[in-house]
Amino acid sequence: MHFKKLATSLAIIGATLSVEAGALESQPAMNLDTAKKIADGCQVEASKHGWKMSVSVVDEGANPIYFQRADGAYIGSGEIANLKALNSAKMQMPTSMLDEFAFGKDKKGGPAPGLAHIPGFITIAGGLPIKAGNKFLGAVGVSGGMPHEDEACAQAGLNALKLPLK
Repeated sequence: MHFKKLATSLAIIGATLSVEAGALESQPAMNLDTAKKIADGCQVEASKHGWKMSVSVVDEGANPIYFQRADGAYIGSGEIANLKALNSAKMQMPTSMLDEFAFGKDKKGGPAPGLAHIPGFITIAGGLPIKAGNKFLGAVGVSGGMPHEDEACAQAGLNALKLPLK
Protein backbone atom coordinates (compact mmCIF):
# COMPACT_ATOMS: atom_id res chain seq x y z
CA MET A 1 0.00 0.00 0.00
CA HIS A 2 2.83 2.37 0.91
CA PHE A 3 4.49 1.66 -2.44
CA LYS A 4 1.31 2.63 -4.35
CA LYS A 5 1.14 6.01 -2.59
CA LEU A 6 4.82 6.65 -3.31
CA ALA A 7 4.40 5.68 -6.97
CA THR A 8 1.29 7.87 -7.31
CA SER A 9 3.04 10.82 -5.67
CA LEU A 10 6.07 10.45 -7.95
CA ALA A 11 3.81 10.25 -11.02
CA ILE A 12 2.01 13.45 -10.02
CA ILE A 13 5.30 15.26 -9.37
CA GLY A 14 6.70 14.06 -12.70
CA ALA A 15 3.63 15.21 -14.61
CA THR A 16 3.70 18.61 -12.90
CA LEU A 17 7.39 19.11 -13.68
CA SER A 18 6.83 18.03 -17.27
CA VAL A 19 4.04 20.59 -17.76
CA GLU A 20 6.16 23.35 -16.15
CA ALA A 21 9.19 22.44 -18.29
CA GLY A 22 7.02 22.55 -21.41
CA ALA A 23 5.78 26.00 -20.48
CA LEU A 24 9.33 27.23 -20.02
CA GLU A 25 10.43 25.79 -23.35
CA SER A 26 7.58 27.52 -25.19
CA GLN A 27 8.41 30.96 -23.76
CA PRO A 28 10.76 33.06 -25.91
CA ALA A 29 14.18 33.58 -24.34
CA MET A 30 17.51 35.03 -25.39
CA ASN A 31 20.09 32.41 -26.28
CA LEU A 32 23.41 32.28 -28.11
CA ASP A 33 21.88 31.31 -31.46
CA THR A 34 19.40 34.20 -31.36
CA ALA A 35 22.12 36.64 -30.28
CA LYS A 36 24.32 35.56 -33.19
CA LYS A 37 21.45 36.05 -35.66
CA ILE A 38 20.89 39.56 -34.34
CA ALA A 39 24.60 40.41 -34.60
CA ASP A 40 24.81 38.95 -38.10
CA GLY A 41 21.78 41.00 -39.19
CA CYS A 42 23.48 44.12 -37.85
CA GLN A 43 26.69 43.35 -39.73
CA VAL A 44 24.84 42.64 -43.00
CA GLU A 45 23.27 46.11 -42.82
CA ALA A 46 26.61 47.69 -41.90
CA SER A 47 28.41 46.03 -44.81
CA LYS A 48 25.81 47.39 -47.28
CA HIS A 49 26.98 50.90 -46.33
CA GLY A 50 30.66 50.22 -45.69
CA TRP A 51 30.27 50.76 -41.93
CA LYS A 52 32.51 48.86 -39.52
CA MET A 53 30.48 48.07 -36.41
CA SER A 54 30.77 46.41 -33.05
CA VAL A 55 27.67 44.59 -31.80
CA SER A 56 26.83 43.49 -28.27
CA VAL A 57 23.80 41.42 -27.23
CA VAL A 58 22.72 40.95 -23.61
CA ASP A 59 19.88 39.02 -21.98
CA GLU A 60 17.01 40.38 -19.87
CA GLY A 61 19.31 40.67 -16.85
CA ALA A 62 21.89 42.68 -18.86
CA ASN A 63 24.24 39.67 -18.87
CA PRO A 64 26.49 39.47 -21.94
CA ILE A 65 25.46 36.79 -24.45
CA TYR A 66 27.42 37.66 -27.59
CA PHE A 67 29.87 40.25 -28.90
CA GLN A 68 31.14 40.81 -32.45
CA ARG A 69 33.51 43.44 -33.82
CA ALA A 70 33.91 43.85 -37.56
CA ASP A 71 37.40 43.91 -38.99
CA GLY A 72 38.61 47.49 -38.93
CA ALA A 73 36.01 48.72 -36.45
CA TYR A 74 37.31 51.18 -33.89
CA ILE A 75 38.58 49.41 -30.76
CA GLY A 76 36.58 51.82 -28.59
CA SER A 77 33.38 50.97 -30.45
CA GLY A 78 33.31 47.63 -28.60
CA GLU A 79 33.05 49.29 -25.21
CA ILE A 80 30.42 51.72 -26.46
CA ALA A 81 28.34 48.89 -28.02
CA ASN A 82 28.47 47.03 -24.69
CA LEU A 83 27.35 50.13 -22.78
CA LYS A 84 24.48 50.73 -25.22
CA ALA A 85 23.27 47.14 -24.82
CA LEU A 86 23.60 47.27 -21.02
CA ASN A 87 21.78 50.58 -20.66
CA SER A 88 19.03 49.62 -23.07
CA ALA A 89 18.51 46.38 -21.13
CA LYS A 90 18.60 48.02 -17.71
CA MET A 91 16.09 50.68 -18.73
CA GLN A 92 14.17 48.47 -21.20
CA MET A 93 14.08 51.26 -23.76
CA PRO A 94 16.10 52.50 -26.74
CA THR A 95 19.18 54.52 -25.83
CA SER A 96 17.91 57.21 -28.22
CA MET A 97 15.13 57.83 -25.67
CA LEU A 98 17.76 58.24 -22.98
CA ASP A 99 19.38 60.84 -25.23
CA GLU A 100 16.05 62.69 -25.41
CA PHE A 101 15.66 62.52 -21.62
CA ALA A 102 19.12 64.00 -21.15
CA PHE A 103 19.29 66.54 -23.97
CA GLY A 104 15.76 66.98 -25.36
CA LYS A 105 14.60 66.57 -28.95
CA ASP A 106 15.98 69.99 -29.80
CA LYS A 107 19.25 69.31 -27.91
CA LYS A 108 18.59 72.35 -25.69
CA GLY A 109 18.03 70.32 -22.55
CA GLY A 110 15.83 67.46 -21.52
CA PRO A 111 13.88 66.61 -18.39
CA ALA A 112 16.74 64.49 -16.95
CA PRO A 113 20.03 66.17 -17.93
CA GLY A 114 21.91 64.37 -15.17
CA LEU A 115 21.61 61.03 -17.00
CA ALA A 116 24.49 61.98 -19.25
CA HIS A 117 26.76 62.42 -16.23
CA ILE A 118 26.15 59.08 -14.50
CA PRO A 119 29.32 56.95 -14.78
CA GLY A 120 28.77 54.07 -17.18
CA PHE A 121 25.48 55.47 -18.44
CA ILE A 122 25.31 56.16 -22.15
CA THR A 123 22.76 58.36 -23.90
CA ILE A 124 23.64 57.76 -27.55
CA ALA A 125 21.35 56.08 -30.10
CA GLY A 126 22.28 52.53 -31.08
CA GLY A 127 20.91 50.46 -28.20
CA LEU A 128 17.54 48.75 -28.66
CA PRO A 129 15.53 46.50 -26.36
CA ILE A 130 14.63 43.05 -27.68
CA LYS A 131 11.03 42.00 -27.08
CA ALA A 132 8.80 39.16 -28.23
CA GLY A 133 5.30 40.52 -27.79
CA ASN A 134 5.25 41.93 -24.27
CA LYS A 135 8.14 39.75 -23.06
CA PHE A 136 11.44 41.58 -22.60
CA LEU A 137 14.33 39.35 -23.76
CA GLY A 138 17.36 41.63 -23.62
CA ALA A 139 18.99 44.32 -25.73
CA VAL A 140 21.37 44.90 -28.60
CA GLY A 141 23.96 47.68 -28.72
CA VAL A 142 25.76 48.80 -31.87
CA SER A 143 28.61 51.27 -32.29
CA GLY A 144 31.04 52.29 -34.98
CA GLY A 145 29.17 54.86 -37.02
CA MET A 146 27.06 57.90 -36.41
CA PRO A 147 24.31 57.31 -33.82
CA HIS A 148 21.54 57.01 -36.44
CA GLU A 149 23.67 54.49 -38.37
CA ASP A 150 24.24 52.48 -35.20
CA GLU A 151 20.51 52.40 -34.51
CA ALA A 152 19.73 51.43 -38.12
CA CYS A 153 22.10 48.47 -37.76
CA ALA A 154 20.59 47.48 -34.41
CA GLN A 155 17.11 47.56 -35.97
CA ALA A 156 18.34 45.48 -38.92
CA GLY A 157 19.59 42.91 -36.42
CA LEU A 158 16.14 42.70 -34.83
CA ASN A 159 14.55 42.51 -38.28
CA ALA A 160 16.80 39.54 -39.16
CA LEU A 161 14.94 37.35 -36.70
CA LYS A 162 11.88 35.43 -37.70
CA LEU A 163 10.32 36.03 -34.23
CA PRO A 164 7.56 38.61 -33.85
CA LEU A 165 9.82 41.09 -32.05
CA LYS A 166 8.82 44.63 -31.20
